[in-house]
Amino acid sequence: MSIAFISDPWFYALAIPAVLLTGISKAGFGAGSGGIAVPMMSQVVAPSVAAGVTLPILIVMDLLGLRAYRGKWRMDLLKPMILPAVFGIALGALMFGVLSVKATKALLGAIAVSFAIYQFVPTLRDLKTWLPNALRPWIWCGLSGFTSTLAHAGGPPCTIYLWPKRLDRMQFVATTVVFFTIINLVKLLPYAMLGQLNIGNLATSLLLMPLAPIGVWLGVRLNRWLSEVAFKNAMLTLTFIFGCRLLYEGLT
Repeated sequence: MSIAFISDPWFYALAIPAVLLTGISKAGFGAGSGGIAVPMMSQVVAPSVAAGVTLPILIVMDLLGLRAYRGKWRMDLLKPMILPAVFGIALGALMFGVLSVKATKALLGAIAVSFAIYQFVPTLRDLKTWLPNALRPWIWCGLSGFTSTLAHAGGPPCTIYLWPKRLDRMQFVATTVVFFTIINLVKLLPYAMLGQLNIGNLATSLLLMPLAPIGVWLGVRLNRWLSEVAFKNAMLTLTFIFGCRLLYEGLT
């Protein structure tokens, strides 16, 4: 019996660089890079198919990231993040197919762009936040789980939550690696129930899987090469760029 993996060469022309860039972004810049694979692959296949193909690859990248950044994460920061994220995943699964991908991208893009501008402008950065401490993980980590379920795009809300914690670049990336390892593993259940992990999608994931360690290795090397200031500026720049892209895709 033949396995009906995606055979369109145009899909792989986009999927191969998308997987490499995702690995570099996840291992090099953590959550700040946002998701790029689904939008790129969605130029050829449906977003739901792109999301199903991407999830197993993301999990492999997460596991490789855990090894690369072993012991550098902050468990005290992770503990209040997980339950809100799982709640967001459940809500995202319920809204899958109800809330359009465009609406989700527009919301996430607006948040990411606003956050980057907020951090780049000193006068705005000095303003006091209005959000109580107890609500922050439920708002930002819940939103991260929600948007990650719909489009693997949970990076910007996670960045917004962790940014005030003043982590160094190793701690930041390591903490986001653990966070997204957990939520991506949790997402396996709703994705399986929604039919996103069918044989065709899994076969396509397997074909692209050898690119995962290459992208992660390049990302880890890049993270170690950049200075602290350069890392933060690069992360914010990527957050702004990906936010603009998501906002544009959501509004057009």
